[in-house]
Amino acid sequence: MIRHSSPAGDAQVICRNAVVEDVEPLYLMIEEYAQRGIMLPRSRQALTRQIDQFVIAEIEGRFVGCGSLFKLGSDLVEIRSIGLNDEGKGKGIGSMILAKLVEEARNQKIPKVMALTYAVDFFLRNGFEVVEKEIFPEKVWTDCVNCKKQHACDEIAVLKMLN
Repeated sequence: MIRHSSPAGDAQVICRNAVVEDVEPLYLMIEEYAQRGIMLPRSRQALTRQIDQFVIAEIEGRFVGCGSLFKLGSDLVEIRSIGLNDEGKGKGIGSMILAKLVEEARNQKIPKVMALTYAVDFFLRNGFEVVEKEIFPEKVWTDCVNCKKQHACDEIAVLKMLN
């Protein structure tokens, strides 16, 4: 668990692994982003099955953000579903979530961490670089084949190599 003092005051931000009780707030946050077309939707059933892939950020016990790590191969994981509600924005919580996910990839000895994103600057500030998305056939065959933007994808691929 990562603890971080929020710059907005004395409130403690906690970044932890998700548990089944987090499925509903996860679902609601991801659904809100999906409605805006900036995140793939996830069903409650899928979230329940994949709960061990998610990290939750809380301020004083209130859900403020999430993110997940999805294994695409023996040497590649994808950062997915990073989202924050209004209370979580502007406090460095997205970077905390990302750091926890990258730490997990390191623990799993996976050398490459990628994401498809609209928030390129966020990833660049956190040590990622822009790459061609075609170098990730694992992603294409896992998710892109089911995406309505498959033939007109406007997301940018980013990659971080871990030592």
